[in-house]
Amino acid sequence: MHWAYKRLARSYDEMTDLPKGLREQLGAELPLGEAQVAMEQEAEGGVRKALLVYPDHGSAETVLLPYRFGPSTCVSSQVGCRQGCRFCATGASGFTRSLRIGEIVEQFLWAARAALPQELRRLVMMGAGEPLDNYDGVLGFLRRLHHEDTFGISYRHMTVSTVGLVPEILRLAEEGLPINLALSLHATTDELRSQIMPENRRYPIADVLAATDAYFARTGRRVTYEFLLIGGLNDGDDEAERLADIVAAHPGHVNLIPLNPVQEFPYDAPERQRVLAFQQTLQARGVNATVRRTLGQEVDAACGQLRRRYDKHGAPVDFRGPRPLLGPEPPRPSPR
Repeated sequence: MHWAYKRLARSYDEMTDLPKGLREQLGAELPLGEAQVAMEQEAEGGVRKALLVYPDHGSAETVLLPYRFGPSTCVSSQVGCRQGCRFCATGASGFTRSLRIGEIVEQFLWAARAALPQELRRLVMMGAGEPLDNYDGVLGFLRRLHHEDTFGISYRHMTVSTVGLVPEILRLAEEGLPINLALSLHATTDELRSQIMPENRRYPIADVLAATDAYFARTGRRVTYEFLLIGGLNDGDDEAERLADIVAAHPGHVNLIPLNPVQEFPYDAPERQRVLAFQQTLQARGVNATVRRTLGQEVDAACGQLRRRYDKHGAPVDFRGPRPLLGPEPPRPSPR
């Protein structure tokens, strides 16, 4: 645990205080990592992105984001996504499977090494996939990173984003962990939200907001409302006023996200002036609203874009040596 998580060892060969025979046996029977970095990109400002490919050739994207308070990473929870949002490159690629705990951990380890010499202490589950659709894998990953023998990261420095899976939001609330919850709202009416986010037909806005209210009541963590601004569709003054009404009844922070257009969908990015006007309307109503920095556009930073580029142009990854087990992680031994 110390070598893998504290010293970020890439192989057992680096663990020089373990017997050589044990290191060789572990390397043959229990590979330390099963993913390979198939693509890596870097943009001005220190944004870095990697595509990790697993032995079954499923892949996941990870982004390292620099901020003044220290680096943060955005990790993926699934290979693809089954939510079918009409603006997302990941959804356009379909759904393959959920990632296991160790596979998500490998994304964080890549980011932790990429962040050196700075220490990586924050993460968001906003990459490919719907985190709460992989509930056990995501929660197991967050618990793993919180453990004192790994990174000891505070739950208050972890954020889980969701399209609004009501049963899982309520389940997460009952865990009693102070994890930050971000709701991908993106529209203020059920008609428009169902048009761009089909999951809204199962869980309409009123039901989702009731669940996030319950989450806040249980955890004390105020919800962030993510609002993707799409040019000419949901970036008008009326939409801003309705969003202010929602936040007045369900307090939280609003994070405005200008659309990063995807080729498969007929939506455009909003004009910068319109983004600022939307923010000013919210602020005039007393809403705490910020505009997300457009970090990493040069590195295909929107969910799923790097994966789609690799699937189209990249060469197959050659996995050499023993193939790691792809089944569930073995149970932890009971404490003595």
